[in-house]
Amino acid sequence: MAKILMKGNEAFGKAAIEAGCKYFFGYPITPQNELPEYMSRELPNVGGVFVQAESEVSAINMIYGGAGAGARVMTSSSSPGIALKQEGITYAAGAELPCVVVNVMRGGPGLGGIQPSQADYFMSTRGGGNGDYRTPVYAPATVQEAVDMIMEAFNVADYYRTPVMVVADGMIGQMMEPVEFKAPKERDLAPKDWATVGTKGQRKPNIINSLYLQPDELEKHCIKLEAKYKEIEKNEVDYEMYKTEDAELVFVAYGTTARIVKNAIDILRGEGIKAGLIRPKTLWPFPFEAFNQIPEAKNLLTVEMSMGQMVEDVRLAVEGRVPVHFYGRAGGMIPDPEGIANKAREVVESQLAVGGAR
Repeated sequence: MAKILMKGNEAFGKAAIEAGCKYFFGYPITPQNELPEYMSRELPNVGGVFVQAESEVSAINMIYGGAGAGARVMTSSSSPGIALKQEGITYAAGAELPCVVVNVMRGGPGLGGIQPSQADYFMSTRGGGNGDYRTPVYAPATVQEAVDMIMEAFNVADYYRTPVMVVADGMIGQMMEPVEFKAPKERDLAPKDWATVGTKGQRKPNIINSLYLQPDELEKHCIKLEAKYKEIEKNEVDYEMYKTEDAELVFVAYGTTARIVKNAIDILRGEGIKAGLIRPKTLWPFPFEAFNQIPEAKNLLTVEMSMGQMVEDVRLAVEGRVPVHFYGRAGGMIPDPEGIANKAREVVESQLAVGGAR
């Protein structure tokens, strides 16, 4: 299959259509505007429908309706817009409705700025809405990977009956890279006999709801959801190990930041510092198992375009076995390889000083 040079946001839209998405509901916000623009132009060509809602809140509730009717549906936004969608996302999780939510992240808090960021990690992985729920979260590092993950996200959503998030920083949405559109791995998807598609007088109506007024019924529902999340943790975790076999300093980074870290690793290895990288491809479920595969590691260095959020999961992963350090840039500032390498040198030199004192 020939590769096509596409801007990230437009490639995200084409990936969704290739995956069978027929309905998109959204609202404009930078830096993801090219995605809904692409969907508004292309969806009618495949018999689909694009609706620009009057707000992000309206858009996510339209997603609830479309998913409830059994359709493959998607919405997208950037950080403040995703924050407004959180109530609808927890409703969809509670009602077990499959859908895909794309977040092209920008700086915050509040309205922040329109430059790239990774400061939505907590909001994405901890569930920004109320109640006991989780959503699978994919974090691509390239436009091609975003395309693959979006297509896979629709299958994962249908397989587990859950909302799925794909989070890409603004750089991935705005850059152009060659991509190809390959079918994701096949899954044995059950028929959507739970959908509200009309009874035609042949069965009882389906009711889609997340309201349980009796506490014992709600507890049973939460236990059912938790069992599903355990299955997702067991089956859907994904990550990359890069030059970790002999690494004494192991970086942890995701998305575009991980690409920059790889350049820093080349610099450090040229100086004799054995550095490697653990790159989570799924932010939830988080790849805790990867941290058991770095026997030579003496230090971990988490690098993020934030003030430090994923670093908390890294600390949980190593359970105090290895020191965890952090380097971050925020507000739309992008870390550079030399800045990352300088922080790594500080970490190594600090450890040598401690070792010498002993």
